[in-house]
Amino acid sequence: MLMEEEAQQLRSRATELLLLDDWEEYIRLYTRFISLCLHHVSGDAGGDPKLQKILCGALSNRAEARLRLRDLPGAAGDCDRALDLDPSHLKTLICKGKILLGLDRYSSAADCFRRALAPLGGSDTALRGLIDRCQKLEAQSKTGAFDLSQWVLDGFKGDPPELAEYVGPVVIRRSVGCGGGRGLFATRNIESGTMLVVTKAVVIGRGILPEPGNPMSSEGARLVMWKDFVARLLDAASKCRRTLRLIYLLSTGEDEEDLPVPDIRLFVPEQGPSRDDELSGDQALDTDRILKILDVNCLADDAVSAKVLGKNGGGGGYHGVGLWLLASFINHSCNPNARRLHVGNHLLVHASRDIKGGEEITFPYFDVLMPLRKRRETMAGTWGFCCRCRRCQFEEAAAYAGELREMEESMVPEMAARLEEAMAKRWVVKSKEKAFLRASFWEAYTATYATEREVRKWERRIPAEMAAAESIAEAVGGDERVLRVVVEGVKRKEGEGRRRGAAEAPVDEGRLMKMARGVYGKVAKKQAAMRILLGAIS
Repeated sequence: MLMEEEAQQLRSRATELLLLDDWEEYIRLYTRFISLCLHHVSGDAGGDPKLQKILCGALSNRAEARLRLRDLPGAAGDCDRALDLDPSHLKTLICKGKILLGLDRYSSAADCFRRALAPLGGSDTALRGLIDRCQKLEAQSKTGAFDLSQWVLDGFKGDPPELAEYVGPVVIRRSVGCGGGRGLFATRNIESGTMLVVTKAVVIGRGILPEPGNPMSSEGARLVMWKDFVARLLDAASKCRRTLRLIYLLSTGEDEEDLPVPDIRLFVPEQGPSRDDELSGDQALDTDRILKILDVNCLADDAVSAKVLGKNGGGGGYHGVGLWLLASFINHSCNPNARRLHVGNHLLVHASRDIKGGEEITFPYFDVLMPLRKRRETMAGTWGFCCRCRRCQFEEAAAYAGELREMEESMVPEMAARLEEAMAKRWVVKSKEKAFLRASFWEAYTATYATEREVRKWERRIPAEMAAAESIAEAVGGDERVLRVVVEGVKRKEGEGRRRGAAEAPVDEGRLMKMARGVYGKVAKKQAAMRILLGAIS
């Protein structure tokens, strides 16, 4: 009777805390009560069914509160203890299913929801909806087939579609080109646009930076955002030992050659939790070490190799930074083959050009549509490394490197024509190497394609926009700026045809869509959605 009275008083106080949304105090309240229950359980009343029912309910309620605070490991532990007391406890089964869903363990979550649904005769609409949701995410996680078409067609209204964690045909290996560090490698031939990795941020920080002239500087706003981001990441790492250990697998920028090469399966949620024995190492929260890891591995939404879908496309002073674990193993190259999309808190990495099996997956850390000298200045001044990719080595060792450096001084339209003439008549340049040089002189090509007048002046001496873009895609993968020039060229030709009253020249939509897949990946199955994306860049 005493425990029942205390349980009633607890429920009354807990209701007050619920109304106040004071989850911290709510958890402390239930923690004290659970300790009291366990004391009685260990005594003569341990076999009392009523006491065990009260304890099961208390554990379930604390699990719900911990779930609210995103303490998923703590909540899962409470659910397991409650289910040990009553394997069919409905509220606990539903709570554990939601926890597993939050941990991206879709199959296990669906099993919990099915167990909860069974005694209800399969008639609960909400539970059936949760099971369908798990099955949809599980299919995404196995196939890598994501379709954002409807969200795009709806103008990115509302929250972005729910996405599953996905690890495609990639593996982590030692990288020859980054000082003995690790990299992500293709395990088979991969077509442009194919999804490689879809992963949710451990923590992400986003905000609108002040307009110029605002009393609060942009630098100050970034600092505030960064401090909040770090605090939330430390909180997430302190709550979950697995998250902390996965973070500790990332580089601090020191002693790269001594770092272990982790099994890719550690980053697959359905497989990872059963492989915790492989996550050896420190368990204590080392703030200094984590700050070094963040300095090396954080990714920005507004990077040159990224595209933000939704939330105004990242415009208007918008800035975001986050930590995505598996994507942190992707190295830089000036001859990259991957791009990334930011959709909500998820990062989608796709092939931006065709990739051969065994090739390292790379994306650019900075603008690579510029000559070698400028790229090297950026690397030395901001990033502290020297890229040794095939493109950089070619431009450095070319017999005409001196002449290239002279041409770099001016990126007027004439330079694109001079470069094409030199590649065709004086230099022995292979097709792939032509693509490298066109990418390095893209500023000159852009100036040439900027107006109808310039196009007419130089059209016999340089490739058409689409041909140049396809060539450059071989060198640097899909790039939104290059695609923009193609789209604007298509519109200009259509307008010119209408002015002349001539039949519109056919647009090779297949070639245009292939270039678009290199930029956006295969995330919009409906061509109408892809056309919206194409229209939004011009």
